Amino acid sequence: MRITGDHYQWLIAWTGCLTLLRENAVHTANPVISVGVEADDAGNLDDVILLRRNPPHTYTQVKYTVSSTTPANEEYLTKPSPTGGPSILKKIATTWRTLTADGIDADLAITTNRAPDPNDPLIAVRDARTQLLLPKADDGTARSRAGRARTRWAQNAGLSETELHSLLSCLRFDLSRELTHVHEKLQLLMAVCGLRNNSHAVDEGANWVAQQVRDGHRTLTLDMIKAAVDNLNLKTGPAHAILSITTLKPDPLVTDADHTIDWIDRFETDSEYTKRRPLPPSTWSQLQDDIEAAPARLPGRTNISVSGSIRLAPAFLTGTVFRMVTGTDLAILQRGDLWSTCDTYDTECDPTVEKYDVGQGEDLAVGINVTVKAQDFTQDVLEYIEEQNIPASRLLILTPPAGPKDRSVLDSAAANALAVGIRNALRRPTRTTPRIHLFLACPMGLALLLGHRWNRLRPTVVYEDVSAAHMYEPAFFIHA
Repeated sequence: MRITGDHYQWLIAWTGCLTLLRENAVHTANPVISVGVEADDAGNLDDVILLRRNPPHTYTQVKYTVSSTTPANEEYLTKPSPTGGPSILKKIATTWRTLTADGIDADLAITTNRAPDPNDPLIAVRDARTQLLLPKADDGTARSRAGRARTRWAQNAGLSETELHSLLSCLRFDLSRELTHVHEKLQLLMAVCGLRNNSHAVDEGANWVAQQVRDGHRTLTLDMIKAAVDNLNLKTGPAHAILSITTLKPDPLVTDADHTIDWIDRFETDSEYTKRRPLPPSTWSQLQDDIEAAPARLPGRTNISVSGSIRLAPAFLTGTVFRMVTGTDLAILQRGDLWSTCDTYDTECDPTVEKYDVGQGEDLAVGINVTVKAQDFTQDVLEYIEEQNIPASRLLILTPPAGPKDRSVLDSAAANALAVGIRNALRRPTRTTPRIHLFLACPMGLALLLGHRWNRLRPTVVYEDVSAAHMYEPAFFIHA
């Protein structure tokens, strides 16, 4: 257990090193300037410390267990240590008082692979996104189940209930961080840092942290981490600012993002697999406003990585917001790999183009099908166009040369080549049309890369597959 627990801590510390590296590379307003590991002056929150240029600094206690039988709950937090010493909560409270004695705010965290106890009156109301127990832990009177738990926590911590509230306002419960999940997040983070991001590279970084601790180096600086990246031959490209956009499920990189657009609760249903459209009164136009405002939230950024989980229409819109003419290079994590507009390819991939007469107007309908059975996609789009009386003269269906199929676009180079081929194939047919009606069936990464290159084309209505009676609905209008 000790070996596994140590490695777990080194992985969390390496996460901090990557945060420092990326934030300084993209010139974050208040970057991490050093990472402390088992520092001497941080009480019981000394396992990993992120010191920023200005407070609040982050102090993390790392707790690993080989057994999943004991969840994170009141008993776990308030019981005395095995030697009869203070409880975990008491130690954290004591350290919090010391760190904030001069009125300086602090960001505190307990990171563990223990799962939250769903029956604990306070832990069970933890916000999975902020990792805080507040504000819901404040609900209920003093006699309520939660109120009695607050009283017990305060007594165990040696705090007044007012002080407990202040502690809980800055103490994050980073729970259920299984070893595999930590590895997976590190792979994503290393990718957006412009580093090799396979499992071996993750372990190389953690092992470097372990060696620094063994050598007595408890403070890791930017120069030290840069030197480690060079010595380990980890560098593959530039670091990216992170734009997190989520409509389906939580983003593992949300806490690292430079700007976040969180629409999970504003989309239909509780299942990430069935979320298709905004839940009224939320609308597609409001989501478009949020996405189009993102560039102003990322001033001066020329390399931006989009993380999170969104459907094809929002991915395409995001690409157009940061399209090539803005001088921005975009990247997106696709199946764990970084697909980037910077990646080169040998020759553009010319798509196969099939034409269908519609005769309902002067616009042009375009279907880009990379993944769905050809006959099904074409029939669905044609039926929708006819039923909704879309004013199109014809429908063009564009597919990869080998036809649509699962994983027909395997990597970033292939995606860029196909995106350029599709864009070029559409320029002449759309030259005189008033408007394009766009339907997508492709990887999310390709939708983003295609939107990035959507220049010298006509104004576009992009549709989303909502699996409703009419199959599609218009999501966004994109100016030329």
